[in-house]
Amino acid sequence: MPDWTYHPLRGAAAALLGTRRSQRTALRTLAAVASLPGGGWLISRGFGHRHPPPESAGSVAGVVVANRLGAVVPPDVARDAVRALPLLGAGLVEVAPVGPADVEVVREAAVGRRVPVVVRATGPDVVAALSGHVDAVLTEADDGVIVIRTGSASVAEAAAALVDPGTTVLVTPGVLVEAGPGWFARVTDAVTPTRPAPTLRDVGRDPRRWPAWWWGLLVGLGMTGAGLGAAVITLGPVLLWYDRGFLGMGVDRLHGINHHLVHFLQHDRITMAGTMVAIGVLYVGLAVGGIRRGWPWAREAYLVSGWIGFATVLYFLGFGFVEPLHTAVAVVLFPMFLAATRRRPDRPQWTARPEGPERERHRALVGQLLMVCTGLGLFVGGAVVSAVGLTEVFVASDLEFLRTGPDELHAANPRLLSFVAHDRAGFGGALMSAATAITLLSAWGWRRGESWVWWSLALAAIAGFLPAVAVHGAIGYTDAVHLAPVFAGMGLTLTALVLARPYLCARPEEVRATAHLPYAAWRTPDSD
Repeated sequence: MPDWTYHPLRGAAAALLGTRRSQRTALRTLAAVASLPGGGWLISRGFGHRHPPPESAGSVAGVVVANRLGAVVPPDVARDAVRALPLLGAGLVEVAPVGPADVEVVREAAVGRRVPVVVRATGPDVVAALSGHVDAVLTEADDGVIVIRTGSASVAEAAAALVDPGTTVLVTPGVLVEAGPGWFARVTDAVTPTRPAPTLRDVGRDPRRWPAWWWGLLVGLGMTGAGLGAAVITLGPVLLWYDRGFLGMGVDRLHGINHHLVHFLQHDRITMAGTMVAIGVLYVGLAVGGIRRGWPWAREAYLVSGWIGFATVLYFLGFGFVEPLHTAVAVVLFPMFLAATRRRPDRPQWTARPEGPERERHRALVGQLLMVCTGLGLFVGGAVVSAVGLTEVFVASDLEFLRTGPDELHAANPRLLSFVAHDRAGFGGALMSAATAITLLSAWGWRRGESWVWWSLALAAIAGFLPAVAVHGAIGYTDAVHLAPVFAGMGLTLTALVLARPYLCARPEEVRATAHLPYAAWRTPDSD
């Protein structure tokens, strides 16, 4: 019978609601989200991201399970646990202890289950009542399976126990409240057999033999170069020959229409250039730090972000303005992107590291939450910018800066609004692509010692935020409401990176130093 009296480090929810209530609140929230359209996918991909190795499969009480890592819950939360925890990565759910009064509750909880449900009954009458409704029913004296229950959030403990193919690890919901919803995924990573990752020297000269991560690296470098090139053009001539050909005028005539207009175009294009560099940095990180080492989630983050970015290139169809250089970059990079993502990564090549000090890990979890929120906010911002660019073109603060209206600009040059809209919508699409990579990298890549995650996010933030702030200040477009999202994003990102740096950037010697930390006491069925 599980022990619910252990005392884990309390999070904010536990401090406000109490340990037991916070556990139930967390389970009910996850179950409610899972019941929404697409909610199950969001939880499983966002937090569970399950890729259990064959070594974690086995059987529990004669029931075959894909993952011997599961959870043990009391009957009163069984319904929510059976719906939510498998999405996080639990391979089975045990309900214990179950008495006669709990039979109907357990029957309802087991309906539509995604993983096996095992019940530990208090007597033979309960065994008879639940047989056929759940996958297995055990009694308190039944030792048909070795179960380890722990009140510790130690990934290393759970991984060490799962090495024995006859052992199943069950954790209480309190572990997930303490350790975060990605705990199952981190344990799965730790038990996955790996081998050393390849280096740049291992890449041959024949492009047909290049691994996927090499192509991903080239896409990232190409995006970075394209962004820097766009910045040079914007700070230099501003308009190229095809821009002048589309508009039928150059910079001097644009300045004559409105003396703020050229600066406005520069502000759009510098911001776009910074976002392209940020995307390039994120792709280099995902390729070298993630795909090269076999992280399945790294390829998926790269894939989703890339499809969003390349799809938004088609925005030009709505404006009748095909930008040659932008199109050429997309045409060159898209086949490389397909080569980088067309197949799943090879055998895992990462290194599972100890979780480290609890205070450090909890601060990192707060940083992770802030970083995910930043990514989601940037995605919403990109969607809004795209929508404005495809429809109204300007927001109120833009027109206040320009001190004119769209009708006046259209009268001066009928193609001018389409030209500006093309830049705006393109920036919105790029921002959504970058935001997707940021969100997924933060949600899936938060592991101790993965310094490339920290550096990818930090350098991408510098490339994305600083040019935007600098160009607004340089041209005098300093509307507080317009810049508020930028400064909010900068503040959240800085806070998140400061909190997470000791955890993500733990040096190898620090990781080895914590590997010997004493484990919390294991509690077997006999000790319960």
